[in-house]
Amino acid sequence: MSDLQMQFAKAKLAGLPAIVPPVLNEAEEDTDHFDTGPPRDDDSSSASSASSTGTVIPSSDQKLFARSQGTPSKRTLNQIPWTTYFEREIFLESTTGEVTVRHHAYLTSPVGTAPLFVTHHGAGSAGLSFAVLTAEIRKLLPTAGILSLDARGHGSTTTSPEPETIDLSLITLSADLVSVVENTKIQMGWKEMPPLVLIGHSLGGAVVTDVAKSGKFGSSVLGYAVLDVVEGSAIDALQSMQTYLSTRPSGFATLESGIEWHIRSRTIRNSLSARTSVPALLSFNDETKPSRPWSWRTNLGATQPFWEGWFVGLSKKFLEARGGKLLILAGTDRLDTELTIGQMQGKYSLQVFPEAGHFVHEDLPEKTAMVVVDFYKRNDRSTLVLPPKVSDLLRAGRKV
Repeated sequence: MSDLQMQFAKAKLAGLPAIVPPVLNEAEEDTDHFDTGPPRDDDSSSASSASSTGTVIPSSDQKLFARSQGTPSKRTLNQIPWTTYFEREIFLESTTGEVTVRHHAYLTSPVGTAPLFVTHHGAGSAGLSFAVLTAEIRKLLPTAGILSLDARGHGSTTTSPEPETIDLSLITLSADLVSVVENTKIQMGWKEMPPLVLIGHSLGGAVVTDVAKSGKFGSSVLGYAVLDVVEGSAIDALQSMQTYLSTRPSGFATLESGIEWHIRSRTIRNSLSARTSVPALLSFNDETKPSRPWSWRTNLGATQPFWEGWFVGLSKKFLEARGGKLLILAGTDRLDTELTIGQMQGKYSLQVFPEAGHFVHEDLPEKTAMVVVDFYKRNDRSTLVLPPKVSDLLRAGRKV
């Protein structure tokens, strides 16, 4: 090689980097966002690596073959505030004898002639159990109103003076629901009661059915929906209730660990709903149990004297009450004989979500909302066009 060629080659090599960078596949360029969820059979990153034609040279700090962690990070377990779902929270006092109950509820007011969906949670739960569901309802029906209460002894509802045993009989809970709706109308200054759709889960299903059967809201009730509770199976389940209560934790070290337990145990299968509803089920007290300061607000074991009274006669009342009827279950095995016959006779609408757990509205809020909104639309009397009366036709001189 001549001197001229040598000088030319040195000038070219001087402009090149000392180490040639590795060739990266497009799918593997972003290494800052690893999936921290449980391993999946159809891992898309593995599939893209298998089909890669480039050469990947990992750096020393990359752990390409490390197993992903199954436990979600605390960031994904943060509490979601009620303000995400409702316009306001309200407090409504009612006094019976010497006992004053300060009911707590979440409210989004209906617009115009839109309906008010009134929700009642199950035993041990709280009004925020319906938060994600109601958000989905308003996506489909933006003018709809939502009223979701905390029953006495639950959530932020308080009783004064505080009794040793809170009265959670069906007759008392039904009276509470009527009082909350009527006092909400007064406090909000509504001229008349909006069209009502009552929705109850578990114990709440028994309460809304009892209220619908009483007829205390008259023609304002368009219909009522009962979520995953049937008289026969509910009474059977009560036999093992104390066993279940003995197996769940008595408390939690942190609020996040309480949320995680509900998700891990599949009590609530939707993490978004768990992060919203679970905080209202727990209260903080580091004096009695410093290691587990987050304990249950409601002592479900103490409610045992009321269990049977909640559900006896539920199927009969459900079929006889006026208004549209909707039953949403997590499995057809929950149907008892009376409801099976009623369903065959077309006395109510039935929807089954076998992929959901007991908290069907929390596990599948989008699907539940679609069913509930469709149920409302079928029972909305404002859209009915009635034929003219014969007397009006004769008065107008038309032949009949």
